[in-house]
Amino acid sequence: MRPIRFCICLLMASTLLSGCSHFNDGPQIRKTFAEANDLFHQESYAAALDKYSEIVEKYPATADRALFEMGIVYAHSKNARKDYQKSLDCFQRLIRDYPASEYRQNSEMMVFNIQNVIYKDRTIAAQHTHIEALQREVRGRDSEIAAQQKKIEALGKDIEALGKEFEALEKKYNDATQQKRPIDRVLIEKSARRLMLISQGEVLKSYKIALGGNPIGPKERQGDGKTPEGTYFIDARNRDSQYHLSLHISYPNEKDRKRARELGVSPGGDIMIHGIKNGFSWIGDAHSKIDWTKGCIAVTDEEIVEIAGLVPDGTVVEIRP
Repeated sequence: MRPIRFCICLLMASTLLSGCSHFNDGPQIRKTFAEANDLFHQESYAAALDKYSEIVEKYPATADRALFEMGIVYAHSKNARKDYQKSLDCFQRLIRDYPASEYRQNSEMMVFNIQNVIYKDRTIAAQHTHIEALQREVRGRDSEIAAQQKKIEALGKDIEALGKEFEALEKKYNDATQQKRPIDRVLIEKSARRLMLISQGEVLKSYKIALGGNPIGPKERQGDGKTPEGTYFIDARNRDSQYHLSLHISYPNEKDRKRARELGVSPGGDIMIHGIKNGFSWIGDAHSKIDWTKGCIAVTDEEIVEIAGLVPDGTVVEIRP
């Protein structure tokens, strides 16, 4: 908002335009001033400026008053072509070229006020620019939030679909157990950390697993911390295991032995599907967050009880990368 004092000053200047006169001016100058003043009051600002400019050019002795009035016209609020810089030029020229002018003091006041208005206008413009930048930033964040919201909605749908899939598997499992359908294959997918019980080609139940601490690639030698890859079968149960129940897998098979012979190493053995180490059953499902075995496949204690009850000896165990 422009200073109130500046508006008062312009109002006073408008009064000066209609009331001031140089009594020593000749008739032609008074006539030209009168024409210029009339044009100003008719709001014909461009024409008024032309008349005042004519006085400045032809009658330099009285140019101080014309310059003052031109400064007023250039700064007037109703002037559609208002130009503060040109207004300042007029007042500053008056102060410089007519130091004894009766308009000098008012011109100095006008210079102060106009410079203050220019500073405030620039400050307001800068604030508007800053506000627009902030609004653009907010709009950008709104878009980002909307995109994140869509991702959350998509994840929600995925979770819902997984829940339905889990319910379907649970139903199949319950149906199978009720019908006593035999488990004819155990499929282990190392990369997915998943063990599946399969009956007649249909997955009945799935479990999260932990593997050996060096899980990438097939087991090659004793102590390498890898879980085998290939086709085996359940060939025994270890009743004295350090872990909660153990189903022994028929590793190594002939392919594993051949690879070990070529490498000149022992292929190792004692690969089991087992529960959690005795005394640590409280870890529960959290055990599957890391690969902690020496090459075996681990599930929770409750799960190995369930698996051991469903999977008879001789069941095929396929371990995929």
